[in-house]
Amino acid sequence: MRAASSQSHSQTTCGTLLQELQKIWDEIGENDSERDRMLLELEQECLDIYRRKVENTRKYKSDLYQTLAEGEAEIARLMSTLGERASFTRAKGTLREQLSSVKPTLDDLRLKKLQRVKEFSDIESQIIRICAEIAGNDQFINNAEPQVDEQDLTVQRLAERKSHLEELQNEKALRLQKVNSHISAIHELSVVMSLDFRSTVDEVHPSLVDHGYGQLKSISNDTLAKLTGVVKSLKQEKQRRLQKIQDLGSALMELWSLLDTPTIEQKKFENVTSLISSSVDEVSRSGSLSLDVLERTEIEVEQLNTLKASKMRELVLKRQTELEEIYRGVHVDVDSDAARKMLINLIDSGKVDMSEMLFRMDDQIRQAKEEAQNRKDILDRVEKWKHASEEEIWLDGYEKDDNRYCAGRGGHKNLKRAEKARTLVGKIPSLVESLITKVKAWEVEKGMTFLYDKEPLLHQLEEYTLQRQQREEEKRRTREQKKLQEQLATEKEALYGSKPNKKPLGQSTNNNTMVGTPNTRRIGTPSGRLGISGSKERRDSARVIPVNFVALAKDDPVSRGT
Repeated sequence: MRAASSQSHSQTTCGTLLQELQKIWDEIGENDSERDRMLLELEQECLDIYRRKVENTRKYKSDLYQTLAEGEAEIARLMSTLGERASFTRAKGTLREQLSSVKPTLDDLRLKKLQRVKEFSDIESQIIRICAEIAGNDQFINNAEPQVDEQDLTVQRLAERKSHLEELQNEKALRLQKVNSHISAIHELSVVMSLDFRSTVDEVHPSLVDHGYGQLKSISNDTLAKLTGVVKSLKQEKQRRLQKIQDLGSALMELWSLLDTPTIEQKKFENVTSLISSSVDEVSRSGSLSLDVLERTEIEVEQLNTLKASKMRELVLKRQTELEEIYRGVHVDVDSDAARKMLINLIDSGKVDMSEMLFRMDDQIRQAKEEAQNRKDILDRVEKWKHASEEEIWLDGYEKDDNRYCAGRGGHKNLKRAEKARTLVGKIPSLVESLITKVKAWEVEKGMTFLYDKEPLLHQLEEYTLQRQQREEEKRRTREQKKLQEQLATEKEALYGSKPNKKPLGQSTNNNTMVGTPNTRRIGTPSGRLGISGSKERRDSARVIPVNFVALAKDDPVSRGT
């Protein structure tokens, strides 16, 4: 209806104008041919105007179609770039309606693209920065410009870059952990050896000491390699210093032992000697391996070595005395005078290494202690035998005392002792037999005679056994003689009616002697056997400890001179 009204208005306007034109032509007196020509021109001009209008409208329609197509193409492109799986369907209706439906979708996809590009840019920036840190390119870290491929902004691609970033972050964390571990190790080693920690680490990379103003610790391959080298070098230096301090500590303890250094003087170097048995990892005390400690210990060792040289003669003779006491304690014969004379001659000659001599004497002392330990079991049994034999002698004298049961001072103690002595004496045969068995087994094992104070112990035991049998036989004869005398006395009493003296005939008033047994007779005890005549010694089996306790080479000039 509006179109019809517009058309009517247009027709009315054109007719009015044409009427007005006809009036003007009439007034002018324009002929018909001119009038037709002018009308034709007017109609042609109207056609041209309509034609141009149609062409413009057609072009506008084409532009709308192109805009719509471009929008749809951009939507498809953005959806492909972003990896969107949803499809876009054009709405039905006029071109403008269709364009109105495309615009929100296109705006939304464009916004998504901007956000996705920003995400990629942030991730790529971090990747570039971490890669630069690992590569050690400090200048590139802060000036990195990320390059984002806007043709592939899919979620899958974003996940891949995030995964790569996470791997780099993990590697960075691991490298940072290694760097901190190396720095911590360097600090501990520097503390133990009193080294300048800051300067040591600063030589590797300045950021490891001072990482202010946003500067990060260097985690590059070069930094890690240098830190590893520094730690290895410091550990080797720590091992070298510990070995040196242990050697010096052992030397100190040896010198203290040789020189009888007071404990208060030894405590000054307690921090050194406490490290002798320590492993490298156990040494952590501050300054315990410093150069100052090493120098002071070296000076002390040098001073003690100087003092040791002046006291070496005294030390050698002290070792000789210790050796003699060990052998004397186990009843092994030692020619002390000859040994000391030879040692003094060696020292005075100046042709022997005193430290080597002390070492050899220490070795001989060790061997002497081992030999003493090997003889200990037998010597303990010998002591028991000697004690039992002494108790046997006392018991013999005690039983000959007619007044032993009289109440008096010490009588009760003697009764108890006699009771114990009888028990002990009763064990003598088995004790001697066991000792003989032990001695024989020892001699078979060692291939040598067991000497006790220069005489074979087995010979002493056999002689003691023989003498004991003789004493037992003598006691038996005495008892029989006493019994016979008592019988004769009883017969005389019955015959004459008088009571003779109860003391057996020929018995002395001395309670400690017996008839027919001279006072000067030797009783065969182990103690008495120590004085056996030399004519009874078995010279072929007697062994004496060598006079020279220091083993010398056969071509020793001193030995050739003697």
